[in-house]
Amino acid sequence: MIKQFLSKVSRKQSKSSKNQESSGTQNPNLTSSSSKRSDLASGNSRKLVNSDISSPLNTRLNPNEPNFRNGGHVSVSYESLPSLRDVPSSEKQSLFIKKVIMCSVIFDFNDPTKNLKEKEIKRQTLLELVDFVASSNVKFTESVMQEFVKMVSANLFREFTPQPPDCKILESYDVEEEEPSMDPSWPHLQIVYELLLRFISSPDVDAKTAKKFIDHYFVLKLLDLFDSEDPREREYLKTILHRVYGKFMVHRPFIRKSMNNIFYRFVLETEKHNGIAELLEILGSIINGFALPLKEEHKLFLSRALIPLHKPKCLAMYHQQLSYCITQFVEKDCKLADMVIRGLLKYWPVTNSSKEIMFLGELEEVLEATQQPEFQRCMVPLFKQIARCLNSLHFQVAERALFFWNNDHIESLIRQNRKVILPIIFPALERNGRHHWNQAVHSLTLNVRKIFFDLDPELFNECLLNFQEEEAKEEKIKARRESTWKRLEEIAADKASSNEAVLVN
Repeated sequence: MIKQFLSKVSRKQSKSSKNQESSGTQNPNLTSSSSKRSDLASGNSRKLVNSDISSPLNTRLNPNEPNFRNGGHVSVSYESLPSLRDVPSSEKQSLFIKKVIMCSVIFDFNDPTKNLKEKEIKRQTLLELVDFVASSNVKFTESVMQEFVKMVSANLFREFTPQPPDCKILESYDVEEEEPSMDPSWPHLQIVYELLLRFISSPDVDAKTAKKFIDHYFVLKLLDLFDSEDPREREYLKTILHRVYGKFMVHRPFIRKSMNNIFYRFVLETEKHNGIAELLEILGSIINGFALPLKEEHKLFLSRALIPLHKPKCLAMYHQQLSYCITQFVEKDCKLADMVIRGLLKYWPVTNSSKEIMFLGELEEVLEATQQPEFQRCMVPLFKQIARCLNSLHFQVAERALFFWNNDHIESLIRQNRKVILPIIFPALERNGRHHWNQAVHSLTLNVRKIFFDLDPELFNECLLNFQEEEAKEEKIKARRESTWKRLEEIAADKASSNEAVLVN
């Protein structure tokens, strides 16, 4: 009886285990859903081509997820999709979107041994997208633009390593000698930038539709990237932002305002930004296209943003581009010359000779575009500063100031206003002619003196007489001062033994 009972129990247990095994392997719902997930996760090419665009692929390759950003671990296998040339025209758009979404995955380039196969697949896919966009075979619908901008944003928009608050660029910074920092992810970034440039430049991209995705947020993030230390990246950004400015007219005021804010922050707070030169280069072409008469907004931009850019110590990094922008304004409206010259005098360097040479070069360019009425308004403070430059012990500063008389337009302005200018600079010319240590400066000074003497001998002699009188007065004051000190020393010597106070009349 006991043996029969035990045998029945064992049979029931074996049947129940078989039922459980069969129920675990034959559930159709679980089988289909798990197989779909595994197909999507494995990146199977046929499944991706034949599946609907709204499939879970969009969420599986979401670039905003932590595991796809900042070099996070890629939890899905990453395999290439079929070539766009190998599929029918009706499927190219959906395949294009899938390739764009696939390129949203971000890899870690700080470790060169990591995800080598996946990185190469992504690079080849990006190159294929560039060729496809360049061939003008893409119909840029809203869904295509949306996914495209998402992919570009995922790849390009990133945070740079912040600099310490007290880390400012030194005035001795040499752009040519300093080694720029190169981004290790540039092999992919370059292709993404090229793809974005082709997209913006494509005639098939409708600006009215694209502005929904190339919006103010996108423009702000693009401007943030100008602080990149990689000069190759800033060069691409310069071209792309200029194309955006040209294509999206609705964004033009916002772009100018945002650039203003970058300049304000740079001048007033940080004095540290890597892309000021590139931003000014873009502004140079924008200013060139300003319509006349200039709007008040543009004049305020000149006075509040551009002119204060002369203040930072690192002016050498962007002075060429800044000088071009300033000159463009004066050439557009010569009445702005007075404001520009007074602005330069306000920020004129006191102890930085190399910066002073840059100011003199820019001043010459501005004066070339200055007309008589504006010149007369500012010539007195201007030539007081030039007189100080003429007497500079740094021979290049004095030499650069004397070169103004080699410019025909500036010399013409000086000739017409010599009765005001010569009395201001004559003492500096006389001191240089007598005492300056540099032979080149000495020779140039004598040439300038001769120009004024030949032009107006009477005025020259009058200035010489005044200078000699002032010099005699200074000698008397100097002799009186020395006499006073000598008498003071004698009285002090007589009273040295006592504690009496010494009074000098």
